[in-house]
Amino acid sequence: MTSTKATIAIGQWRLPLLSALLSLVIIALLGLVLRYTFVAPIPGLNYKYLLHAHSHVALLGWLFPVLFIALLHTYLPASFRDKAVYRWQFWLAQVAVLGMLLSFPVQGYAAVSITFSTAHILITYWFIYRFLKDSKAAKVSAGSYSLSFRFVKAALFFLALSSLGPWAMGPIMATGHSGSELYYNAIYFYLHFLYNGWLTFAVFGLLFWLPEKYNISFNRNYSLLFFRLMFWACLPAYLLSVLWIKPHAIVYLVGGVAALAQVVALVFFGAIIWSVRRQLLSLFGTWSRAIVLLAATAFVFKVLMQFSTAFPYMADLAYTIRHFIIGYLHLVLIGFVSFFIVAFCVQQGWLSFKSTMSRLGIGLFITGFISSEALLFLQGVFYWAGAGTIANYHEMLFGVSILLPVGLILFFISQLQTLSVTAEIKTTSVMKKA
Repeated sequence: MTSTKATIAIGQWRLPLLSALLSLVIIALLGLVLRYTFVAPIPGLNYKYLLHAHSHVALLGWLFPVLFIALLHTYLPASFRDKAVYRWQFWLAQVAVLGMLLSFPVQGYAAVSITFSTAHILITYWFIYRFLKDSKAAKVSAGSYSLSFRFVKAALFFLALSSLGPWAMGPIMATGHSGSELYYNAIYFYLHFLYNGWLTFAVFGLLFWLPEKYNISFNRNYSLLFFRLMFWACLPAYLLSVLWIKPHAIVYLVGGVAALAQVVALVFFGAIIWSVRRQLLSLFGTWSRAIVLLAATAFVFKVLMQFSTAFPYMADLAYTIRHFIIGYLHLVLIGFVSFFIVAFCVQQGWLSFKSTMSRLGIGLFITGFISSEALLFLQGVFYWAGAGTIANYHEMLFGVSILLPVGLILFFISQLQTLSVTAEIKTTSVMKKA
């Protein structure tokens, strides 16, 4: 089996997918501007406000819509996924993201941006309800995708759970606790269950969907154990995010046990994947295969780094040196989640690496990502060792970061060209039949 044998046509969802990809381009451009501010200040630019826009568009303008599309197409029959309700949900969510993109850089967390953020949360509730209702009607849980759908249901549970963080922000700020430990722990609650819960479990849902779809035999008992370890560990693993306040020893213990459970889960995951590695990788083309391997590597580092923060010294180090935090977040959101999603979309034929421009673009993006991660963690190590700032660090970081938006712009243009060529072929075919 090869990546050219896409089984689910994306059809009318092609434009929505491109809109999500465009959001990724915008994220990269915003990130580049943020890094430039350390090279030369930009008059009138509020760094914190722009950072809010960058993070919200990343989580809600790229990752949410692309997973929205992927879940619809992998689990719901055409008669369900082509319902108008899902198109309404998608475009209303994207309008909310646009509102956040325009309002956050101007006012930060204020009336307009909070209104759009709230609207997006309500739309996610609507999507979760409708998707689970249609999945039940389609009897997905009882079908051939029963295992992978466990991960998807868990992902949606964590997506809903994460929203408690933003809901708590209003009362916390209204009672004068803005900037307090409680304030930041509410933010960390949102982030933890968003990327360790929703995003991670959605990725594994799509990953385990592949062997189920292509009839690749794998160890289902180990897979179920992997799911249970990851799910039940995710809940108390939130405590790892509050260790910066130096809580009671029991909090360290519970967080540490959760982190250890994830390491054990990683071992089972390795055993599952290793036994079917050839069959799974054969589903992907050369470039997609390399990106999947990068995503797998990122996941291993993610689990091990999270485990290390269970130890008080490492927890203090992680929260003292912000370079480690930034590097870790990008490792998870780009290296693990985004890389896998792009490879999955290419495997299904929704995106393409066929043109030279697409391969050049994704190659530049990967190079920029790896280089910037190396610089971030290296600078963190320098600070830890007391060696100070690397010479011309900010200039070098900005320089390699240029590759990220440039690569994505090329990749995005290549996908537009692919769409244009496909449309031209279809038109020619219709004319010949006429």
